[in-house]
Formats: sequence, structure tokens, C-alpha cells
Amino acid sequence: QVQLVESGGGLVQAGGSLRLSCAASGNIWSINRMGWYRQVPGKQRELVAAISRSGTTNYADSVKGRFSISRDNAKNTVYLQMNSLKPEDTAVYYCNAEIQRSPYRNPGNYWGQGTQVTVSS
Repeated sequence: QVQLVESGGGLVQAGGSLRLSCAASGNIWSINRMGWYRQVPGKQRELVAAISRSGTTNYADSVKGRFSISRDNAKNTVYLQMNSLKPEDTAVYYCNAEIQRSPYRNPGNYWGQGTQVTVSS
């Protein structure tokens, strides 16, 4: 089994900062791409940021220059540093990872349970 456990969400005022963490655990041989998505009620889940195993990153246009994604491969953990938060960043944030459980199996796509981020104006 593989689990992704997120932490770090909460309530913050506009202009503030939060740091999300997501730790993968379980039967893991390798983790490829890791990322953060967010979803608000009535809308589709959208990509916020992603990072490859080698550290290549990509961001949604709406968060470029404000958010930063990083990872610690030794800890199987991905982070999302969110600065200059805006009310429109309010959403449930989900961690996502492409995880290979053995060298003989194709990687699978795994999701965390989600963490609420609320930005007040």
C-alpha cells in the first residue's frame, strides 16, 4: 500500500504565507513526478505546480512568482511554499504523485486526502 499524507493547510489573511507538505509512505521503489492540485466546489481540479524527480518544475500561470514547489527525494516528500496569498487561492489542495512500487511494475497515480486552504480578504 502507498499513502500520501498532507499537512500545513489552514486559514490565513490575504498577503500571508503557508507551506504545505506531503509525505509518501508505504511500498515505494521510486517516485517520479509529484505535484499539487486544487479544487473549489463546482469546479474541476486544477494543477497548481508539479516537479519531476530531477527537479524540473512547472506552475499554473495564476501562481507563478508566488508559489514554489520543491521536494526531498530522501524523505519522499514534496512541499508547496505559498506566498502573497489571495482569496482566490482558497481551495482544497491535493498532493499527487506518480509512484513505482517495484522495478517490475508500471507506476501508479496516487492522491492525498486533501487539505483546506482558506485565504480571508
